[in-house]
Amino acid sequence: MDVALAKTDTGRAASEAFAVACSRLPGAGKVAAARQKAFEAYESLGLPHRRVEDWKYTDLRVLMREVLPLAAAPDQAALAKAGEILKAQSLGDAYRFVLVDGVFVPQLSDVGGLEDGLRARSFHEVLGTGTDQSADLFTTSATTDVMVSLNAAMTTDGVIIEVGDRISLTKPIHVVHVTTVSSASAFTRSRLTIGKAARVTLIESFVAADDAKSYQAHDALIVAVGDGADVAHIRLMADADDATNISSAIVTVGGEAKLNLFSLTSGGRLSRYQVFATLEGEGSDVFFNGVSLLKDTQHADMTLVVDHAVPHCTSREVFRAVVDDRAHSVFQGKIIVRPDAQKTDGKMMTRALLLSDGAEADSKPELEIFADDVTCGHGATIGALDDSLLFYLRARGLSEKEAQALLIQAFVGEAIESIADDGLRDVAIGAAERWLAARE
Repeated sequence: MDVALAKTDTGRAASEAFAVACSRLPGAGKVAAARQKAFEAYESLGLPHRRVEDWKYTDLRVLMREVLPLAAAPDQAALAKAGEILKAQSLGDAYRFVLVDGVFVPQLSDVGGLEDGLRARSFHEVLGTGTDQSADLFTTSATTDVMVSLNAAMTTDGVIIEVGDRISLTKPIHVVHVTTVSSASAFTRSRLTIGKAARVTLIESFVAADDAKSYQAHDALIVAVGDGADVAHIRLMADADDATNISSAIVTVGGEAKLNLFSLTSGGRLSRYQVFATLEGEGSDVFFNGVSLLKDTQHADMTLVVDHAVPHCTSREVFRAVVDDRAHSVFQGKIIVRPDAQKTDGKMMTRALLLSDGAEADSKPELEIFADDVTCGHGATIGALDDSLLFYLRARGLSEKEAQALLIQAFVGEAIESIADDGLRDVAIGAAERWLAARE
């Protein structure tokens, strides 16, 4: 069979983008070989489509169509623009690491004066060493997802952060992705290693310049949580209205550890955030909470795969979606319980609120259980605002929009309340309030 003839248009576009990008992608030798292997894994399947079960509701061949050319490295004008955006997007005192158009920018980041036990380096810098360790930055055993493979092949930069054993950071770590270009793609990959009994708050945010249009952000974050560590991870996705964001988190959790992840999606035309979490140590608790606020023709996909590999672990998934106009929300949650993972306690609950006749929500909870002494369950609801509650509020003098806003705030509040940090919770509440105000 002539492979060249069998390629689809999307396959050709990706091949051309990879061929053009190769000359500027960091790393040679084993790193280049790892990239080539990752691209071949992607190319054998191409962009995922609706006949691929894991991507059934998010057909990238239709919704994304092609992989855009790699964005150029940011020039001075782009960096100045990013600096202005950062001033407006400040989330308070934090160790900030900034990626502009897929490139780590030290002058906009905190690279000096880090407290003891915290170390940060550019992904680009480590790849340039050409060591076995740098090639390993592309390997993950938790997933064979095709978009994770494409990310490995095309990654230009990212940040590698290490937190030592028994370190309690006094400030959050904030990784900021800023886009200043149009009709281009940025591929980033970062790694966070958290030592034993460490306490860390990680914030990820995605923002864009006002004139950045129709771009693609492809990100992967690999997190290793050490034994006894306590990690809060908040992700805020506020890309441009016509942008695409395909992001993955590959997480491993040690024993007696705690991980609390919250994701808020309010931007982008097309987005998918997929989390592959493996509980590798006994006695750990993980909580995944998320809120999507969608309008116009937005499509947002939240996919969670939680793999209980050992006994005595707990996982909770709570997801809320508010969907207006002709937007489309997707939630896929899978809990896997391995044969040795007795006494597993895993539950997921997803709810979607449809605000218009054209809004759509799909929910696909899955349980794969291979142990017999476990407690697992799932639930899902999709509905509209309660007319009786609206009438009750209208009867007390609230306008239709005010009454709706009050009910929507209460609906998403359960997930937002999971954020332990008061300041970060206020940020999420503020984003929800801005979305509600924009409906008027």
